[in-house]
Amino acid sequence: MSRRCFAPRVYGCPGLFGPPGPREPGVRGDDRTRRGGDVVRYDADVLVIGGGIIGLSTAYAITRAAPGTRVVVLEKEGGPARHQTGHNSGVIHSGVYYPPGSLKAAFALQGSAEMVKFCAEHGIAHEVTGKLIVATDRCELPRLHALAQRARQHAIPVRELGPAQIAAHEPRVRGRAALHIGTTGICDFGAVSAQLAQLAQDAGTSVRYGARVEVIGRRASAVAVRTATGEVLRARALVNCAGLHSDRVARLAGDDPGMRIIPFRGEYYELRPARADLVRGLVYPVPDPAFPFLGVHLTRGIDGSVHIGPNAVPALAREGYDWLTVRPGELARTLAYPGSWQIARRHWRYGMGELHRSLSRHAFTRAVRRLLPDVTTDDLIPAPAGVRAQALLPDGTLVDDFLFKESPRMVHVLNAPSPAATASLAIGREVARRALRHI
Repeated sequence: MSRRCFAPRVYGCPGLFGPPGPREPGVRGDDRTRRGGDVVRYDADVLVIGGGIIGLSTAYAITRAAPGTRVVVLEKEGGPARHQTGHNSGVIHSGVYYPPGSLKAAFALQGSAEMVKFCAEHGIAHEVTGKLIVATDRCELPRLHALAQRARQHAIPVRELGPAQIAAHEPRVRGRAALHIGTTGICDFGAVSAQLAQLAQDAGTSVRYGARVEVIGRRASAVAVRTATGEVLRARALVNCAGLHSDRVARLAGDDPGMRIIPFRGEYYELRPARADLVRGLVYPVPDPAFPFLGVHLTRGIDGSVHIGPNAVPALAREGYDWLTVRPGELARTLAYPGSWQIARRHWRYGMGELHRSLSRHAFTRAVRRLLPDVTTDDLIPAPAGVRAQALLPDGTLVDDFLFKESPRMVHVLNAPSPAATASLAIGREVARRALRHI
């Protein structure tokens, strides 16, 4: 992404908008529009940058809301869901954590049941397991009670449990009290993404892999992109679902996102198969209200394996899935951002604890033992990590809700935190609605 074209003062980059080539077979007559003496040939109505679950859901939703709309999805990787979508815990969240009135709550409450239905209709492995949120310390009890009240506000089925009832659900888990949330489940979000891609393609969408966008231009009547292969595509509107690179794509398009994506790596361990019976389902701690991450939790996946984690440590690259992956330019820009220093100043104690657990398996094991006393260091096997695209404001505030921004012919999805995968069908419809207004 080396060249930038800024709008609205500059409405495009040389070569992106003309002269138009000969009309291609099958291109309708109204695919050419004359503006200010120029003729623009549209290759699509909507370009979607990003082939994760949100980008693919958006493409699918556009084809359902406005059949015949020509959509092209551009994904830089060789297949769908290679980053955040393909590296999450696979949990279908109920919405219990999210405050009333937030987009998180609205999307999760609608999306969780919808995702279960989608998986059932398309033969995607899933299960409604329920989960426990466990308080292990007396000081957590008021927060647990507040979560129970919030669940009732959201009409989420919830039961409050004591130690004996916790043991009935999870014999190896220890806690003072817990909530049982009945609507939580698990599924394979990679398979969901692949199905969305297929459904969108069946409706006429072109999904192009290996299509890294390097240049974006905009005029009053059109947007255009150039990919790393030199291909130029012109459309009436563009949707930015670039996840870890969403702020960079916004700037490439000439828009100021007002935030910066700061990558946090979530590191997981997996229980040795012989010890997987320590956990029956999903077990979460009471979340820390000062930080939007949910803490180390226990998750039995759709394949029967049990993952433990994640912690949250700064990644040294936007796609930095381990400590050895360092991109100096990306790291320098993160360190130069004022918000990075502000968050470090406010949360350095929390951050040091996360770093300690990242570098020491013994420290990680001690954290897990708060919920699962029988686990040992030898029971834990390193598992693939994920990277969370966390939006950060210049004052160091972590953006804890979905963040959308629109400009002429552009829709940017700048922050799509958990429960984005759970609520991807609902989010896709919302982004599609915004995109269709621009055409």
